[in-house]
Amino acid sequence: MTLVRWIWEGRSLAARLAALPLWPLALLYKVASLVREALYRQGIFETIALPLPSVAVGNLTVGGAGKTPVAAWIADWLLGRGAKPAILLRGYGEDEPLVHARLVPRALVQANPDRALGAAAARRAGATVLVLDDAFQTLRVARDVNLALVALEQESYSPLPLPAGPWREGWGALRRADGIIVTRKNAPASAASALADHLAAAWPQTPLGVVHLDLIGFEGLRSGQALPGEALVGRRILAAAGVADPRSFAAQLEAHSGPSGTVQLVTYQDHHAYSDADVATLLNAAATADYVVVTEKDAVKLRSRWPADAREPLVATLGVRWERGQHAIEALLSSLTDSSTPEI
Repeated sequence: MTLVRWIWEGRSLAARLAALPLWPLALLYKVASLVREALYRQGIFETIALPLPSVAVGNLTVGGAGKTPVAAWIADWLLGRGAKPAILLRGYGEDEPLVHARLVPRALVQANPDRALGAAAARRAGATVLVLDDAFQTLRVARDVNLALVALEQESYSPLPLPAGPWREGWGALRRADGIIVTRKNAPASAASALADHLAAAWPQTPLGVVHLDLIGFEGLRSGQALPGEALVGRRILAAAGVADPRSFAAQLEAHSGPSGTVQLVTYQDHHAYSDADVATLLNAAATADYVVVTEKDAVKLRSRWPADAREPLVATLGVRWERGQHAIEALLSSLTDSSTPEI
């Protein structure tokens, strides 16, 4: 675990003391965020209209809420209704565009830190609707539907704003949400339901859903050969994760390997760019494991680096399983398909 994650997730006295020097910066960040939102809300800062119907997906904290799989699910849902979605990304890290291209190969993917320019390019490429990944705080562009994800696993993190804690915005920012989705990975369904009930009471007019971000399959890094989850039962697993929430990934693999299996977790910074030395380290560690398992985000960077003569890792696929409110969220998205349907 990195020092930052230790401070954010830790409940020990040492972790809280380590966060103290960051409190002034957190206060400045909080004030700046509130002032910025107020300036946009009052029209002092200009908001740009996008050229196509759009839905933004984002969260209140830094990473780990499931924005990528939920945005991919939305794009796939829109494809199923005859729309031509484009997924707009900031372009931070080489992995994000490649992951979306693999998850939803029929969708357009536009990576541009300027969402307005990305939207214009998407329209020229034939898109009829836009899915903005990680854009809840992107107030410069207007969107038709604003979806906020709330990660259950992060509810126990430090309540402080960045950099002392993981919070980009406080709970009050949910007033901008047209829909709220509670996400869980390895936390109990009952806990997700309780959080959803609390949010529903606080925001009774806002459609709300709950999804389980579950590992739904495994396939070879290069071969693409599928392997059933049952094959991991009782096995020794080496998990490599350069993602925002690696511990949840490890916990999900532990659920698949069962009490007789073991999971060794090797963590890297989110969006980590793997070096040859990193690959060599993983190969050495893999010698004592039955399977090496990586995330989709890590796979797009390891695929070209993993030696052809070494046993290939497994790529874990994260799926979206609705547990509550799917129809309410789909009703929001339906307005996009209605307005994006080309005239005949």
